[in-house]
Amino acid sequence: MTKSPAARSEKILAATTNPGKLREIAQALEGLSVKLLRLDDLGLSVPAPEKGLAFLDNAREKALFYSRPTGHLTLAEDSGLEVEYLGGAPGVYSARFSGPEADDARNVAKVLKLMEGIPEEKRRARFVCCLVLCRGEKILTEISGTAEGRISTEPRGRNGFGYDPIFFFPPLGRTFAELTPEEKNRVSHRGQALRQLRGFLPRAFPDGSR
Repeated sequence: MTKSPAARSEKILAATTNPGKLREIAQALEGLSVKLLRLDDLGLSVPAPEKGLAFLDNAREKALFYSRPTGHLTLAEDSGLEVEYLGGAPGVYSARFSGPEADDARNVAKVLKLMEGIPEEKRRARFVCCLVLCRGEKILTEISGTAEGRISTEPRGRNGFGYDPIFFFPPLGRTFAELTPEEKNRVSHRGQALRQLRGFLPRAFPDGSR
């Protein structure tokens, strides 16, 4: 009896250097015949420009920037926090909200400072994630996910990354940083978008079967 050939893994380039995002993408694609490539696997060190005023604009820009020269199926995302009281800030500037030396701790501290003394009913916020999958010049799909919550008065929890310690999610009564990775992925903006992507992916593969 001859053995059937092993299914070929489809390569997908993840257009991000954020280790937290890479981890969540890898978890979402577990069980698929997919090999996730990182930018440094291909020696891609030039950052994609992010000049858009909306998450989707930036996700498109990043996906095309890396897919054009490589020809790889490329997944890019842009995501961030929108605080209603701050007029939607930090928005697309979420990663660099606290300035040139921005990091998670500084960004969280700035949001908390701006929200000092603001009552609970005015602390509404949401996380937004936009995913774009493309190959070469062709955009194959655009997907978004959102999670509604509010800004806590202090950081809570040690899991997650970014603004997770101050994003309180009422249905579970905890911040995103207090959730396990599995709990967070079930309800988060990125988790929602990645589940939609997982359902779409077979149509993006050449034989449509994976």
